[in-house]
Amino acid sequence: MNSKNIAETGFNLFSFSGKMKVMHLSWMAFFITFMVWFNAAPLLSVIADSIGLSKSQIKTLLILNVALTIPARVLIGMVTDKYGPRLVYSLLLGFCSIPCFMFALGTTFEQLALARFLLGFIGAGFVVGIRIVSEWFPAKELGTAEGIYGGWGNFGSAAAAFTLPAIALAFGGADGWRYAIALTGLLSLAFAFIYYFNVTDTPKGSTYFKPKKAGALEVTSKGDFVLLLVMKLPMYATLALLGWKLSPAGVSMFSHQVVYGIYALLCLVLIVDIYQTYQVNKQVFTGTVPEFERYEFKQVAVLNVLYFSTFGSELAVVSMLPLFFAETFNLGLAQAGLVASSYAFMNLMSRPGGGWLSDRFGRKSTLLILTAGLALGYLGVAQIDVDWALPLAVIMVMACSFFVQGGEGAVFAAVPLIKRRLTGQIAGMTGAYGNVGAVFFLTVYSMVSTQTFFYVIAVSALVGFLTVFLMTEPKGHIAEVNEKGEVTLISVN
Repeated sequence: MNSKNIAETGFNLFSFSGKMKVMHLSWMAFFITFMVWFNAAPLLSVIADSIGLSKSQIKTLLILNVALTIPARVLIGMVTDKYGPRLVYSLLLGFCSIPCFMFALGTTFEQLALARFLLGFIGAGFVVGIRIVSEWFPAKELGTAEGIYGGWGNFGSAAAAFTLPAIALAFGGADGWRYAIALTGLLSLAFAFIYYFNVTDTPKGSTYFKPKKAGALEVTSKGDFVLLLVMKLPMYATLALLGWKLSPAGVSMFSHQVVYGIYALLCLVLIVDIYQTYQVNKQVFTGTVPEFERYEFKQVAVLNVLYFSTFGSELAVVSMLPLFFAETFNLGLAQAGLVASSYAFMNLMSRPGGGWLSDRFGRKSTLLILTAGLALGYLGVAQIDVDWALPLAVIMVMACSFFVQGGEGAVFAAVPLIKRRLTGQIAGMTGAYGNVGAVFFLTVYSMVSTQTFFYVIAVSALVGFLTVFLMTEPKGHIAEVNEKGEVTLISVN
């Protein structure tokens, strides 16, 4: 933090001024993006009856809903670092209301599919808030602030599940779902203006540091350049996997020829991406980066792997848990959904808790403990079967979810402490890895038993646990240089 007066104002959760106002408005913006992103999920059966969709088409809509989010998070991270979170968040909320209205007015599967694909972009909103919160809070409060932002905002998906069916029923008729969906778009559009006119990118007197070059993430050594390229590959592989799911081998939305075209396009984009990354970072091959400007990309790689297991597993488990409870304990779908929601409810406290623990006990040690708990938690959930008492199964799931969401909070307690001017891009890449994990785990779920699915997540968490030992605890200061060449030191202790 480079504004002493802000750092000294304290952390009052019930305040709505200064840095606390920025945090509250940011989690509200994130809450709305997730509400819009997942607004169709609780209404799918009604939408299917209204339009006449098949089960295959419903699955396709769910796939399309997450397809664009992976590249969007990377892109939005770059744009945020360059133009500032205030403008980017406001524009994202405003523009994404358009495909939301498109979906509400859609009368054919093709129209719904296009709208759902475009709505995947709003899932990138999370990245924007990570940067603005990091600008307003000192390192000693950053984990808690980012945890509240992430945990309370993430609850927007659960809020959509609770409220939108009731809103649809209140409007009534075959088109009740359209009004419920459109209402979330209207909320997104209205909040775009509220956010723009009520926040600033930094506290008064602070500098907003921008990347020196646009188009790719900056690294500071040859080894980091190679590692960056390696970390890009799983994102492209996941997009190819999504293409395969839409092929005749999956849900048959596209022909083999179209899917081959998607593969070719992804290969072309990857080549351009590698070239652009080289153009931004070619100085590491021709000279040396000053010591005070360096950062270790391995820090980013470790956090990517951890978010793959934490948020990736959360998205996957939230998708399958209601059905798991319904089949295991012979519950009705409504009752199973209510029981399974205990997993998502933990977000309100677990994610801020993970951030708070990081502030108190250090980033690395907290990640080690929470990731170990994550592996053990999923091993425990894998043992749940028909012989378990339902309350005990719910307690096991909630205990597991604490480590999942606490781990997410701990990951993003560390992200803003790596390199301030690149925070949006780093958050974008780490956030994208959460979606990569979700697609991977859901693909595994479609191919193996439920118990094996939980074991696979536990193994990924164990791999994450081992990578934490490669991480370096943030300490000292981040050095940033402004446009005048002046060096500012930002504390990360």
